[in-house]
Amino acid sequence: MTLWFVFALMTAAAIFAVLWPLGRGSRPQNDGTEAAVYKDQLAEIDRDVSAGLINIPEAEAARVEISRRLLAAADHRRDPPSAPNIGLRRAAAVIALVGLPAVAVALYYPLGSPRLEDFPLAQRTRTPDATQPLDDLVAQVEQHLDKNPTDGRGWSVLAPVLARLGRYDDAIRAFRNSITYNGDSAERRADLGEALIGAAGGVVTGEAKAEFERALALNADEVKASYFLGLAAEQDGRATEAASIWRAMLAKAPANAPWRPLVQAALLRVGGSPVPALSDDAVAAAKDMKETDRNAMIRGMVDRLATRLKQNGDDVEGWLRLVRAYMVLGDADKAKGALTDARQAVANDPERLRQLNEGLKNLGLDG
Repeated sequence: MTLWFVFALMTAAAIFAVLWPLGRGSRPQNDGTEAAVYKDQLAEIDRDVSAGLINIPEAEAARVEISRRLLAAADHRRDPPSAPNIGLRRAAAVIALVGLPAVAVALYYPLGSPRLEDFPLAQRTRTPDATQPLDDLVAQVEQHLDKNPTDGRGWSVLAPVLARLGRYDDAIRAFRNSITYNGDSAERRADLGEALIGAAGGVVTGEAKAEFERALALNADEVKASYFLGLAAEQDGRATEAASIWRAMLAKAPANAPWRPLVQAALLRVGGSPVPALSDDAVAAAKDMKETDRNAMIRGMVDRLATRLKQNGDDVEGWLRLVRAYMVLGDADKAKGALTDARQAVANDPERLRQLNEGLKNLGLDG
């Protein structure tokens, strides 16, 4: 009600601002007074001439100028300016009284929210702010979800934040609610399994393993689920099975996969021989071979790549693949030698040298 009262006052003020000039009368004419002043000035000139204060030529010139002004004032008095048109005044008043409120209402209803209730001040202070601490924002989301427990989007936003904060039990509950209200998916199952591992102090429990298996049933290429199933095999003492899982991941992974170094390190940890990041065609060809044959094929491909680069060293990407392959195969000396040969090959080309150094930095080497 207070809001509408304020709107009424604002409308009345706007109407008054329009009607005030229209209601004012015209200024009274003062032409008679002006003519009397000019006549007094003529008489004063005559007195000044009689007293010898001004000479005759100056007096005549002053008389001519004052007479001209006196005639103009007399003409203006005979033809006074016409008063403003009464019809126009009335039309303007009607527009002000009716048109302004009508236009205001017509704009407010499509643009405003006439049915929106007042927003309590206490709730306004709880509006999220980018400068608020993360714990405060999490508390606000949790309060919202307490009142709206079926908000699947809210659970999906809250769950990973809780996991990063180390609140694994709450994160597990949030991930389960996200699955319940958003639907099942491989990614959500894998995230739930990871939260279960966090709650168990890094141990892949049977419950977590079951979640990863559900994730792979939904999507066989779910990376997180595959990695943690390999970790479960490693923790159970089944190093060969873990190496097989991680090697299969590397075989299907693109060369620039961000998680490739993690899986390569895990594979080396269990004593496996990872597949180097060569071309996708080469990896596909080696995927179905026995391990001994695969390793022999890979080393043969690496040797052929090294030979080709010694003959034509302009291929920066080739040098980076060679260095990465030696690193994966555990040949640190050959990797250093390939790095030195690569820099020598492109030393005279600043652009290729820059690309090589950037690529080496991405591999974790000094560029």
